[in-house]
Amino acid sequence: MNNLEERILQALGTVQDPDLKQDLVTLGMIQELQVKGNGVNFVLALTTPACPLKEVLKKACFDAIHTQVNSSLSVEIRLTTQVTSSRDNTPVLPKVKNIIAIASGKGGVGKSTIATNVAVALAQHGAQVGLLDADIYGPSIPTMLNCEHAQPQVVEDDGKKYFVPLERHGIRLQSIGLLTPPDDATVWRGPMASKALRQLLIDTAWGTLDYLLIDLPPGTSDIHLTLVQAAPITGAVIITTPQKVALADARKGLAMFRKQQINVPVLGIVENMAYFTPTELPHSKYYIFGQGGGEALAIQQHVPLLGQVPLVQRICKQSDIGQPSVLQAGLAATAFNQIATTLAQQVAIRNAQLAPTKRVLRTK
Repeated sequence: MNNLEERILQALGTVQDPDLKQDLVTLGMIQELQVKGNGVNFVLALTTPACPLKEVLKKACFDAIHTQVNSSLSVEIRLTTQVTSSRDNTPVLPKVKNIIAIASGKGGVGKSTIATNVAVALAQHGAQVGLLDADIYGPSIPTMLNCEHAQPQVVEDDGKKYFVPLERHGIRLQSIGLLTPPDDATVWRGPMASKALRQLLIDTAWGTLDYLLIDLPPGTSDIHLTLVQAAPITGAVIITTPQKVALADARKGLAMFRKQQINVPVLGIVENMAYFTPTELPHSKYYIFGQGGGEALAIQQHVPLLGQVPLVQRICKQSDIGQPSVLQAGLAATAFNQIATTLAQQVAIRNAQLAPTKRVLRTK
């Protein structure tokens, strides 16, 4: 490395990522630096898809080089995305960088709707995304993605058989609803359901993923405990509505992940059905279920509010026909895209600041 390259790296070492609180060189975000004559070019590897700070970071790099090295240098910066991982040499799903639990204390708060739309939004921003429907007794994601009658194929690798996840709207999907008749009821005791979850998670050929979102059933049950025992979880997202009863249950769901023996970071809270906006009055907000409950819970629990989703008729209609609302421009799509971007930010912050999550050990 010549003297000019060293000076450029020293200058770039003064540029900090506002979220991660470290400089770009230390974070490994400056790559493939080349200096030819009066020209400088390098790759700025962002840690989140659709990074809202990319232009800020890019300008800061230009300014650092021109101010601290030479104002006449021609600087070319190429942007790319390399999602960081919370997983430390784990043998379970080693190609999956981050596993995110989508949970709620109460049923009917729109958890599956949020999980589906956020997964599709992340994929639209360029991430490799998987979605596992872990609601063994009431899977709904196959309906939301219009694949109730589809069945995953099976492949064999090194003598073991794996399910091949379906692909819809750029995401890889697995659900017990794809393996059982749509109108049949799953009548299993807890151990059977837990075994099914393990198979869906571990015996699916997910491939390389930046994010695997797991849509959990409501409450705090065997399924939740099985998940944290089966694989190290990057973090959890809690879904609630502004209602007092939903908030009370959300607190319990959040408390479960924070228990010492589980110790899964809570990445944030999403407030669904935050307000009603009629189609004919797109700028009006009617707080049918109360106002600001999710935001107050986030402040109380010292976690980010990832976003608020309005109660609009389109979300329900689009879910029923298997077309996620995030695919059509509007209030709902804007909300889901904001949540996806903020969630990706929180994952990157968590990975930079916290140690990898450990699997919960089984006890007799």
